[in-house]
Amino acid sequence: MGDQIQFIVEKLNQEPFKKNYNLISFDSLESLQLLQLLSDVLGEIDPKHAVDIREELPEQTAKRMLNLLGILKYKPPGTVSDLSAFRQGLVTGSKAVIHPVLHWLLQRTNELRTRAYLARFLVKLEVPAEFLQDDTVADFNKQYEELMEAFKNLHKEHEQLKISGLSTAEIRRDISAMEEEKDQLAKRVERLKKRVETVQNHQRMLEIARQLRLEKEREESLAQQKQEQKSQLFHAEERLQRAQVQLKEMQQVVADSKPESLMKKLEEEINFNSYLVTEKIPGEIESKKTSVYYLEKVVAEPAMTQADLTALQSELDEVNAQVNQLIEKRMITYEPTDSKFSMFRQQASIMSRKKEARAEELQAAKEEMSSLERQREQKSSQAHGLEGSEVLTEDEFKQYVSKLRSKNTFYKKKRLEIAEITAEYGILQRTEELLRQRHEAIQQQLQAIEEKKGISGYSYTQEELERVSAVKSEMDEVKGQTLDNMSEMVKKLNAMVTEKKASLAPVIKELRQLRQNCQELTQERDEKKIQYDSCVAGLETNCSALEQEVKGLLEECAQEESNYRYINCMKRNVEIQLQRAKEEMKVYMSPDPQERRRAVREQYTRIILEQENLGKKLREKQKVVRESHGSNMKQMKMWQDFEQLMECKRDCFLKQQNQAAIGQIIQEGGKDRLVL
Repeated sequence: MGDQIQFIVEKLNQEPFKKNYNLISFDSLESLQLLQLLSDVLGEIDPKHAVDIREELPEQTAKRMLNLLGILKYKPPGTVSDLSAFRQGLVTGSKAVIHPVLHWLLQRTNELRTRAYLARFLVKLEVPAEFLQDDTVADFNKQYEELMEAFKNLHKEHEQLKISGLSTAEIRRDISAMEEEKDQLAKRVERLKKRVETVQNHQRMLEIARQLRLEKEREESLAQQKQEQKSQLFHAEERLQRAQVQLKEMQQVVADSKPESLMKKLEEEINFNSYLVTEKIPGEIESKKTSVYYLEKVVAEPAMTQADLTALQSELDEVNAQVNQLIEKRMITYEPTDSKFSMFRQQASIMSRKKEARAEELQAAKEEMSSLERQREQKSSQAHGLEGSEVLTEDEFKQYVSKLRSKNTFYKKKRLEIAEITAEYGILQRTEELLRQRHEAIQQQLQAIEEKKGISGYSYTQEELERVSAVKSEMDEVKGQTLDNMSEMVKKLNAMVTEKKASLAPVIKELRQLRQNCQELTQERDEKKIQYDSCVAGLETNCSALEQEVKGLLEECAQEESNYRYINCMKRNVEIQLQRAKEEMKVYMSPDPQERRRAVREQYTRIILEQENLGKKLREKQKVVRESHGSNMKQMKMWQDFEQLMECKRDCFLKQQNQAAIGQIIQEGGKDRLVL
């Protein structure tokens, strides 16, 4: 709990809250302040909830917060009874309720902000079925659902684009670069077309090049399809190997098993499944339905006030009193048969609970067994794929050896203990046999002596008489003590009864008078309560009507205020435009030429003239370029030919130099050979 409060304080001291709390100041906040703090956090998630709770009723605040928490999918801890306690704690501002809510909200603020934004558009409006029979309403509903799906898709694309990291500036730069490349490519294509047009049969050559490109693309697609088919064939072979391994395992299982065992297993599975279908699952469905019914009932109920709570508490006390009275009556009219039936019912309920527990344990064990079986099959398939058996790692082998050693020592220890116990048991058994033999010998000697004396059975009779006399003396003492105690108790009870009668006589008289007064006051109270209920009902109806009227007037006032502000803005814009037009007319009509040049019309006229002059100059320049284009192109062609001619001369000169150098080297080599 301390870590939770510390986390809440740290988050509230950061952006965007900046509360400057510490643990002591946060813990000392009152319920109203806690509710306002919760409303601020919810307002940060959804701006519609950034309100002052002092301006709304507590029921409206609780309803607003509960609706938003339901949209955000907050799950209060506990059962259905705890949900009502959570709702009441939210109304009263309980710390035990608000602290977990704040901790949950501050942990995932960004995620909840997105969820609240999406809820504004994705919370579907429930239209009754009788309204959907109208074609117009059905069409609108279908269009509404289609728009909702389109919004979902657009939001997903938006999130993917945000994650991809592409910004609008980068996209614009890419688009501009691609447009430049497109222009360059278009120019290159035009130049190539002009070059190709001079070649004979260029159309046929272009067609052959296009067919070659198509064939290359087709070859690439066929290679890709071939690769995909190879991968599919490889996966199919792997699946076939796994299926063959499973088939072998199943054949081994079937070969080792007998029909009786298989039938027994099938019967057990059938019994278990029939129990699930007929008893367990219907009970769970019924319990879920009841819990859903109670939840819907709790959601449909309005917010509870203190008066409602007191009324419910009084009803609860009355019901408890009635239950206690019924229990007392049942105890008075107690019968042994009822106790037997209750015992049997209790045993039956215990057995049913045990049966349910065992069924759940069996279901969990089956699920665990199936998961382990899948893991085993996966591991075995991997081992078969590696063409080897399962091999333990070094750590697993060490653990296995250590377990074996510990089990071996434990086994030896227990074996020694069993040997010691066995030896001791043999000794005790032998001692018992010896003592029994001695006792039988002494009894035989005693009987023989009694027969000689003519008093057979004397010892047994004497022992019985001594035992009976001892028991009789003890019973006599107990009876004497009991009689004395009972006589003293009777005397004390008689004395106490007389004293209580004497002391209770005036109290009983007063009680009779008080009962009469109580009956009169109860009647008066019932009459006043009826009057109060009728008055409260009338006031509540008037209050609801006034609230509706005030709400309508406030909405109308807000609408009129927005219209007023819009009209004022439009009026201000029109006034500004009118003022600018007056100033422009004043400047334009001024006799001063300097002042007239400042007019917007004159400025635009001057700019238009400058642009027209610039256009004339550019057209003249274009004309000159067009006229000199042919001669310039011929001159450029001549220079290119001249450049090629000079390159050919340079290549020939270099070849001659290389040949001369090689001939000189050969001559020098021949001279060296002659010298040698």
